[in-house]
Formats: sequence, structure tokens, C-alpha cells
Amino acid sequence: MARVRSVGTVLAVLLALAVTPAQAAPVPLSEGKPAVASSTENGGTPASAAVDGDGGTRWSSAWSDPQWLRVDLGASSSLTRVELDWESAYATAFEIQVSANGDTWQTIRSVTGAAGGRQGYDVTGTGRYVRVHTTQRAGGYGVSLWEFRVHGTQAPGVPGSGVHVTGSQGDWRLTVDGRPWTVKGLTWGPPAADAARYMPELTSMGVNTLRTWGTDASTRPLLDAAAAHGLRVVNGFWLQPGGGPGSGGCVDYVTDTAYKNDVLGQIRHWVTTYRDHPGVLLWNVGNESLLGLQNCYSGAELENQRVAYARYLNEAARAIHTIDANHPVTSTDAWTGAWAYLKAHTPDLDLYSVNSYGNVCQVRQDWISGGHTKPYLLTEAGPAGEWEVPDDANGVPAEPTDVQKRDGYTQAWNCITGHTGVSFGGTLFHYGTEHDFGAVWFNLTPAGKKRLSFYAVQRAFGGATPANTPPVISSMAVPRTVAAGAPLTIDVAASDPEGDALTWSAAFNSRYIDDSGGLAGTPVRVAGNRLTVTAPDRLGVWKVYVLAEDGRGNIGIETRSVRVVAPQPAGVDVARGKPVTASSYQQAGDGAPYPPSNAVDGDAASRWATDWSDPQWVRVDLGAVTTFQHVHLVWEGAFGRAYEIQVSDDGSSWRTAYGTTSGNGGVDSVDVTATGRYVRLHATQRATGWGYSLYEFGIYRR
Repeated sequence: MARVRSVGTVLAVLLALAVTPAQAAPVPLSEGKPAVASSTENGGTPASAAVDGDGGTRWSSAWSDPQWLRVDLGASSSLTRVELDWESAYATAFEIQVSANGDTWQTIRSVTGAAGGRQGYDVTGTGRYVRVHTTQRAGGYGVSLWEFRVHGTQAPGVPGSGVHVTGSQGDWRLTVDGRPWTVKGLTWGPPAADAARYMPELTSMGVNTLRTWGTDASTRPLLDAAAAHGLRVVNGFWLQPGGGPGSGGCVDYVTDTAYKNDVLGQIRHWVTTYRDHPGVLLWNVGNESLLGLQNCYSGAELENQRVAYARYLNEAARAIHTIDANHPVTSTDAWTGAWAYLKAHTPDLDLYSVNSYGNVCQVRQDWISGGHTKPYLLTEAGPAGEWEVPDDANGVPAEPTDVQKRDGYTQAWNCITGHTGVSFGGTLFHYGTEHDFGAVWFNLTPAGKKRLSFYAVQRAFGGATPANTPPVISSMAVPRTVAAGAPLTIDVAASDPEGDALTWSAAFNSRYIDDSGGLAGTPVRVAGNRLTVTAPDRLGVWKVYVLAEDGRGNIGIETRSVRVVAPQPAGVDVARGKPVTASSYQQAGDGAPYPPSNAVDGDAASRWATDWSDPQWVRVDLGAVTTFQHVHLVWEGAFGRAYEIQVSDDGSSWRTAYGTTSGNGGVDSVDVTATGRYVRLHATQRATGWGYSLYEFGIYRR
């Protein structure tokens, strides 16, 4: 006889089903994994957008056939289904392909006559890499995917997989998936979104690691591109006061719980986000902050802050280890003295890191002398920096030559790798395309041009043998001083190893005047080994650069300092030492006071400076009615945009002899004939937010 359930039993079952949570759809194997493509239409439609799980972002290609999108699943996987959500620019014919190595492909599904929209296909195949390979577009645009989802099961991890510090005292190794990994790295400068375009050049150099200073949502394209080319990334987390002396905001690590909790929350979030990404090498918390704290505190409080900071680093290291057991944690500082704090208060770090340039070869001895018990990584290294070279004849740091920088990278790498079993290698500074003061000092590829340092690193890392190398500028000579606006001659000697013809250019930089980093190109006349440029109008110590290009993507760069001084006008300065009054003058602040008498004392280093308002004036009493033919104004950086030269016989009634509304600072040499006992500079429009500042107000009779 059949058994009949009671109504109560049926209701109980139905209620149980009603309260049982629905199972979430499985996360695709492809979601969040590294993706690369044959092309992208623009920076807003990267390959990663097709595997980010966001139906509002998309990958789109160039407008041609064929195209492809490839995702790295991170490990061999058995595939069961693929789904494609096309934008209106879809493919009518395409293939789904798998590969074990990213090079050899097997087609597991061919589609023709597709109509776009959302498409799903059951598939059978095994591989680490999956690719949709399109061969025919539906229209004149490229192809565009909102999402490319790959489903299946992934093989268990290989024993020893991940990144680990192995070994024991003095015989450590960094291993990646069980294999030794010497960090042959560079610090990363270009936008992460453009990472894929630089990877072929980096791999040709022998680079296997890149270092960043921050990790956030913008990091993914860099990780994707690195993983696709077999590189790894040292992912940084920025802590204040970062960057060493003189940079970064001050934080109280003893009491500022809100800041510490906020940053720790961000660290947890991004470690969770990227912990399974095959592009991650390790996590690096902080950059030069133990040194940088000296810019915020002193004495006993500085010591308290450094201890609190080191303890906070340990809290961060523990948090990261809890989330991610497969990637080591380190922290970078600017001097090996920081390691004593890490040794005492940050035991959960897996290794130490340091940035060192001119003293890089001392790091090994510092480690030995400090009795340290953990390995280390050089996270920045290269030739001697601006802060550690002697001054030149003009009192500014003497920048090493191109040849000295080349040799500096070679020496740094030899010292880094010479400490076997303890040093894991280094990320040399710097791979970037910036072309400014700092870039000329350190970039391997300023403005995308390769210099001697680039090839020195390539040799050190065991990269490809170059077919062509840069010009070598063996000497550069400039006079120590030059008059503002006068011709400046530069004598150079240069040669090209392959005999390529050289193209010369020149530029100026005003860092030692106004802290500007930019390079301003200037016309150059070339006559054999002599280059001639026109000196800037503004007074002070300038850097002048000469650049030799070989037409093959290589460049040689040399730089020297030159002091621009005021030209000496003809005639007699009838204002020198005469009585002078002004509407105002700065009486407090660095170097104050700045009285009006400084403008007529004949000293090019002293100046008159006003209040920060318009108008302002300075008046000279020549002692008697005098005819003059020239006025010489030597401005500091705070110059007058609009002003008049006025004369008076009684100091009350004024006549305008000259006026301008387009002053550009530097030296204004005004030929004007006028007569009067009193001469006044009447300024009505400042060029800056400061007041007016004038080194010299010369009035010349010829």
C-alpha cells in the first residue's frame, strides 16, 4: 500500500524549502583574471573590462579583422561553458580556443553566423589560457565585449606554489612556484593602463619584476600585462610621511588611530582583491617613512613615533598574512638604520627592503654589522643622487655624466647580487618616459629614448644583445657665468659607436631658482663641436642640457650648471647709493627685511620686496635734475606685469616716460631718455601672487 504523507509533513517540507537560501551563481574562472587583447580601441576599453564582472564596462578592439581577447586562468582548468555578452559591435564568426602555455592553441568551439547579444556555449577542453578569436565583424567598427565568462573547474594548486622566502640564516632564497627567483627589476613609471605596450621592451631587457609605490583599482592592467609576459610586481602601499626627507604629510603613529585604521582597511581590501593574481610577487608596506619622520618630529618624540610606526608595520604584516599566505611582506626605507626598528618591533615581516644609491655597496656591511636575521631586497638603486654628490663651482649638485650613470647602475647591480643567500636582487630606479630634471638624472628611457644606462641594465640582467647603442658625449664645457639674454657657447665632444649621424638639441631647467622640474627647449646653433644657445633672461643658477640623438631611438644627454647674471649697461648708474623710498617693503620672513635701498646698492644678490598688493612704487632722489638715457630693472621671480617709469622735478607731479603691460620678468633693459630729479617705478599689476621683488633699479646716463 502506498504511503501517504500528512498535510503537516508536506507543509513542513515546503516551509523548509522556502527559507533555504538560493545558491549564488558560480563565479566564472575568468573573473578578475589577467586579460590581454590583440588591440584596444582606446584607454577606456581595456581587455580587463571584459573579465571584471561589471556589465557596464567593455573591451573594444581596433576596426579590423582578426582580433582576439585572451584570459589567463592562473592554472590548468577543465572548461565546461563560455558566455559572451556582446556590445552592438559583435563578431559573426569566431572561435573559442584553449592553450596550456599561451602560444599553442586548440579550437574547442567554432561559431559562424552569430547574431550578437548574449551567447553561451557548452564546451569541453583543458588549458590555462582561453581565447576568443574573432575572424569576421558584423559592421565597420571593431568587436566589443561587455563580458567574457569562462566556467569550469580548476586543477588543485601545485605543491610549493606561490611566492615564499625559504632557507635559513645566510642561505635564503625567494621562490616562485617552487623555483628560485632573483629579482631583476625596475621601478615602474608609465601609466598602468599602458603597461602592455612596454612589456616586450622590458622582457628584452631581462626584467622579471616591477615595483610600484601604491596599489589600487588602477593597478590591475599592470598586473595583467606583467603576468601575461611572465613578470611579477612588488605591490606597494603608501604610508605618510613617505618619500624620505622633505616629502609626505605628518602622521602621529602614537595617537592617530583613525588614519591607521583607514589605511589598514585599504591594505586588507587590495590584498584580498589581488592575492590570487599571478602578477603579484610580494607586498611592500611604506616607503622611507622611518627616515621621513625626522621631518615631523625630533628628540624623544621622534623615537616614540618611529617605534609606533614600526609596530604599525607589524600590524599590517599580520593582517596581510592572514589574508594571503602565498606572498611575502616587506617594508622599504631610505637607510639601513631603519632595519634596527624593524628587527625590534616588526617581527612579522618576511624580509627587509631599502632604497640606496651612492651607498648601495655599503648595504651588505650594514646588514652584517647590524646582526640582522632576515634577507633583504633593494627596492631602489642606481647612480649617486642629487642629495649625495658634491656641489659644483656654482654651488649646486654636480650631476654625474651619462657614462658615470651607466657605470653606477653596473656597480650597483654587482654589489646587490654579490651578497648571495641574503640579497634577493633589486628593482633599479627608474623605468619611465618622463623628460624633466629628475628623469634626466635617473630615467633609463627619458621621452622614450634609450640611453647608456638602459643598455647597462640590459647587460646586467642578461637581456638581448643590442643591435645599436647610444651616442657617447665624452665632454661638455660651459662658462661658469653668462649675461642674461647673451649667447652661451657650449663645447662638446661626442661619438656614436655605430657611426650614426647625430642630431643636437638643448634645453634649460630652473630647479635651483624656483624648484621647477620642467625642461624648456631652446634653439641651438651647431658649428662642429660648438653649440650656441641664448641664455635665459632670469637671473640665477640654471641647468643647461645638450642632447644627441642617433635617429635609432637612442640618446646621449649631458648637463652642466651656468649662473645667469645681469648684463652691465653702458654709462654711469646715477641712482647708485642715492636716497630711496617705497610704498612698502617686506619686514618679516626668510631673509627679511628687504628695504628699498637694496634696489640701488649695486649688489645683485640683495633685493627690495613689497607687500602682496597692487599698486606699489619705489622712488629714487637723484639729488638734482638729471637727464638719463637708460633704465635697468633686474627682477626676482616676483616681477611686474604692468608698470611705468615716471619722472618728477618736485617728487609730487609725475610724468610717464615709459610704460608696459606685458613685462616678462628677468632683466628689463629700457632705452628711454627723460629728465627729472626724481625717478619712480610705479607697478600696477603683479605677475604672481606675491608682491614685487627687484634686485636692481639702475638709472644710466650715457
